[in-house]
Amino acid sequence: MDQQHSIKHEVSISGIGLHTGQVVTLTFKPAPINHGISFKRIDLEGHPIIEADVKYVTETDRGTTLDKKGVKLQTIEHVLAACAGLKLDNLLIELNGEEPPILDGSSIQFMKALNKAKPLAQNAMRKYFVVREEICYEDSETGIKIQAFPADEFSVSVSIDYDSKVLGFQETELKSINEFEEYYANARTFCFLHELELLLKHGLIKGGDLSNAIVYVEDKVEENELNRLASIFKKDTIGVCKDGYLNNLSLRHDDEAARHKLLDVVGDLMLVGAPIKGRIIAHKPGHGPNTTFAKIIKQVMKKQKNQPPVYDQNVPPVMDIHQIMDTLPHRPPFLLVDKILELGDSRVVGLKNVTMNEDFFNGHFPGAPVMPGVLQVEAMAQVGGILILNTVPDPENYLTYFMKIDKVKFKHKVLPGDTLIFEMELVSPIRRGICHMFGRAFVGNKIVMEGELMAQIAKKN
Repeated sequence: MDQQHSIKHEVSISGIGLHTGQVVTLTFKPAPINHGISFKRIDLEGHPIIEADVKYVTETDRGTTLDKKGVKLQTIEHVLAACAGLKLDNLLIELNGEEPPILDGSSIQFMKALNKAKPLAQNAMRKYFVVREEICYEDSETGIKIQAFPADEFSVSVSIDYDSKVLGFQETELKSINEFEEYYANARTFCFLHELELLLKHGLIKGGDLSNAIVYVEDKVEENELNRLASIFKKDTIGVCKDGYLNNLSLRHDDEAARHKLLDVVGDLMLVGAPIKGRIIAHKPGHGPNTTFAKIIKQVMKKQKNQPPVYDQNVPPVMDIHQIMDTLPHRPPFLLVDKILELGDSRVVGLKNVTMNEDFFNGHFPGAPVMPGVLQVEAMAQVGGILILNTVPDPENYLTYFMKIDKVKFKHKVLPGDTLIFEMELVSPIRRGICHMFGRAFVGNKIVMEGELMAQIAKKN
């Protein structure tokens, strides 16, 4: 079961903020189900909270900055990437400053801290954003392009192309989020020497010490300039290695720059507020394009929220009527589901064709046939029954029983000729045969009915 996760206990990590140069302590704290990721500025009066939401993004020049009612947080992408890599959904992150510590310029130390806090499965299902069709952001002037395509799980491909003889073109692919910690979390941020000079001149990297960034060098650097940099960063000596970067550190990966750009994409996309099921392809990404793309996804999410599941009538169903009758004990006229279109561990989609031949139209109502609401609930329950019976190897030996019906709303009439599409999702994992589901019924693009159902699976005597 794909459950939401938090952590068992709080854990803290301290360091220097890259831009402010201030010592800051960041504390990860457990949070309840459906809380999401949020930041708390404990150094400010009232301890204001900023949710990890792309709507609060204001600056992207030197990292991703959130601003809610004048309360700012800089460079949050490395922290969020660590949360994504461990599939954490609910956290309260307290800081006593304006930005998280830069540490080594990657996500790995945040992940190590979170692992010490022990990720904890919670009694609620993850709520994914499922990419149903291509989503695209493109800037023709810069050549930047980010796309999302339908896929069963989250993956990311990144390519970078700098007009640079030392960096040039690199590409990398994260095939599963499960690979993130081992192959991407330790990829450090990078810049070019001319960018470093500009940042130093304007006092924008007060916490930089050359241990938290790869500095690429395109042109020959005079000895006096290297000595000056060594003095600024309190190093005995600084040189340029044969591969074209300052020799204050060694590369962890040949394509470390591309891997860090992928890390940034993973962190920035956490701002959509839900894990993504889809394939992301990003060419020349950056915090600006990443967060713009996240905003586009948020718009699509809002549109999808009340849209029916998409299915192809030309594709055979997951279960036809014969397979349904092999699973459910119901028989006509009380069998109220004709097809199962989708069936997973936590979600099921079923179809019911409503015809004038239904027995219940004889009395409900003569001259004005309307499908009774109670039978709509029953049809939804039968679809949910398929989901719960799918958890046992011999469903024919089990029955499902209603335990609770809650928050049921009927929004439109269901009439002869309508095709009902039922979408059921687990609210919490199935435990001891108890199944708690939320369901919606659609006719066309309209929601005609919704509600929560609880049922129990029990073995036949």
